[in-house]
Amino acid sequence: MSTHAPRYDHLMAMTDEIGLFEHALFTRPRPEHGYCVDDVARGLLVLCRAEVADVGPWAGDLGQVAWRYLRFLLEAQAPDGRIVNRRDVHGVWHGMAGVADCWGRALWGLGAAVSRGGDSELTQRAMVGFEVSARMRSPWMHAMVFAGLGAAEVLRVDFGHVGARALLADAVAVVGRPGADRAWPWPRPRLTYANATVPELFLAAGYYLVDDSLLDIGLSLLEWLLDVETAQDHLSVTPVGGWAQGEARPGFDQQPIEVSCLADACARAFELTGEPRWAEAVELAAAWFLGANDAGVPLADERSGGCRDGLEAHGRNENQGAESTLALLSTLQQARRLQPVR
Repeated sequence: MSTHAPRYDHLMAMTDEIGLFEHALFTRPRPEHGYCVDDVARGLLVLCRAEVADVGPWAGDLGQVAWRYLRFLLEAQAPDGRIVNRRDVHGVWHGMAGVADCWGRALWGLGAAVSRGGDSELTQRAMVGFEVSARMRSPWMHAMVFAGLGAAEVLRVDFGHVGARALLADAVAVVGRPGADRAWPWPRPRLTYANATVPELFLAAGYYLVDDSLLDIGLSLLEWLLDVETAQDHLSVTPVGGWAQGEARPGFDQQPIEVSCLADACARAFELTGEPRWAEAVELAAAWFLGANDAGVPLADERSGGCRDGLEAHGRNENQGAESTLALLSTLQQARRLQPVR
């Protein structure tokens, strides 16, 4: 499994001249459902993380697609930095600009382009977009967490960036400190979605804001979450409806995004601590996609390079949408990057 490289075939099949289609019927894109910033931002992050050795026949195309995704995000941006999430296949935007999750994810994607884009013009354009939206704030925790992780990306290459430092600090303030109950230290009464982004935010803030107390919180919360989302020798992650103490486990449907966020957080924990357990957890996340999960079925499609949309009690959702495919690619990228240390 550790030699399993990410493949970008299905991601390219889901991409057209405008952006990244949100949904698929099996492996066939469904243009009638259009595009969303949430997925395009994740797509830009994945492309900016892509290793040259792994892109295969798409080596000449990924840079062009990264530009396409960047333009999509910038066109979604209102003058004050708010973001419109949805666009139809004709290029028409729908809905009001706001500061919901799509705003936070746009900042995360833009931040990744700033820190890892490799193309100086793309990096400059992404920084301009980042600085516009980074002036805004959201009342919603996940939106601020995603935005804070985008700020951390900018701080990778500009440690003193004032706007990014302020946004990262404000994201931590919105999440708040863990509770006093060691059995439930989570800062909310229920696990919901993309849960591991919360401890990852604390880890990033601890490093970039030079605050060991935040780093300790991140490691403690991540250790607790990993324990909650592990069953014996495999991951058993929070289902789509969330989870709280006293509810039955395992829960379904389990979403690939939950696993990819756990892989990202554990990879960051390994970078900061060098402790092998975090690299081993990234391996568990990659193995989840390949069949080491509660249903014992692989979600990764070796033929298409895509990923099924969810793990069900007796199998899987066979559709291969953008979110799931990006979750697979992101997780395999982390596993490949950490492979030499295992």
